[in-house]
Amino acid sequence: MEFTASQIANLLEGEVEGNPEIAVYKLSKIEEGEKGSLTFLANPKYTPFIYSTEASVTIVNKDFIPEQKLSTTLIKVEDAYKSFSKLLEYYNKVKLNKTGLEKPVFISKTATYGENFYLGAFSYLGNHVNIGDNVKIYPNVYIGDNVKIGNDVVVFAGAKIYSESIIGNNCVIHSGAIIGADGFGFTPNDNGEYSKVPQTGNVVLEDNVDVGAGTTIDRATLGSTILRRGVKLDNQIQIAHNVEIGENTAIAAQTGVAGSTKIGRNCLIGGQVGIVGHITIGDRVKIQAQSGIGRNVKDDQVLQGSPALNYGDYNKSYVHFKNLPKIVNKINEIDKGKNGK
Repeated sequence: MEFTASQIANLLEGEVEGNPEIAVYKLSKIEEGEKGSLTFLANPKYTPFIYSTEASVTIVNKDFIPEQKLSTTLIKVEDAYKSFSKLLEYYNKVKLNKTGLEKPVFISKTATYGENFYLGAFSYLGNHVNIGDNVKIYPNVYIGDNVKIGNDVVVFAGAKIYSESIIGNNCVIHSGAIIGADGFGFTPNDNGEYSKVPQTGNVVLEDNVDVGAGTTIDRATLGSTILRRGVKLDNQIQIAHNVEIGENTAIAAQTGVAGSTKIGRNCLIGGQVGIVGHITIGDRVKIQAQSGIGRNVKDDQVLQGSPALNYGDYNKSYVHFKNLPKIVNKINEIDKGKNGK
């Protein structure tokens, strides 16, 4: 699919400097630009590449003034990075704009779906599934009974959505994600064995939630496991039963959140963080990678370590930790001096 510089400029509300009719059909990094490709310049350290790139079109900020001759056509915009992101979003929509039912698939007689629906081969829609408009479900997806899915949702190949789950509008669920599997609920009996506690709740994803590949979100024991509007989960994350995550919180890969923990709004949680169950984490909390959280956390804290400390205290303590052998040697020398006297 080809677009001219003028078409792209109209989409981005930008201005063309160069050939408005030059066409592009692919995207590239500025340092790897080829004829027929579109790239962008936002970070000043990449500026030298704009004079050597062979990309046909480059998106730049309006205040960019070339100091050498250019072979690339420019599209000048207010913010090159945001404009390129907008273009990628548009490109993805065009690329993913599939419709229709592939074969073979299984659709229950009681399942319903809206307009512009795409269902990939070998997918399964259970009883009383309700799906909105413009939903794209890729091959090998399982959707259990009584699942509700809003509008403009994409479910990539191999994802599994268990019964009773509720998915809001504009959500993206990546390959291998499992939503609504049983929570880890067991109780020991008199024989020292474990009896399963039935997990009768569900999972609720509000609007604009992204779930990464291989991420698992367990159904609640009672009630709901809830991801509020705008939550973003990276790949390979475990969210346990009855967890609640506040609006616009982002969590990086391999983090685990134990059951019934409440996480606030606008939090940033790094990779491989471990969070115990039944605690509350406030709003706007930042947790550095590989930290362990075992207590309640107030709003606006920045934490690191395991068990986690205030970020500033952790860094000060770590300076002393690195110097610990020297400190021990000095103490030993002092002790030897005292004993020598």
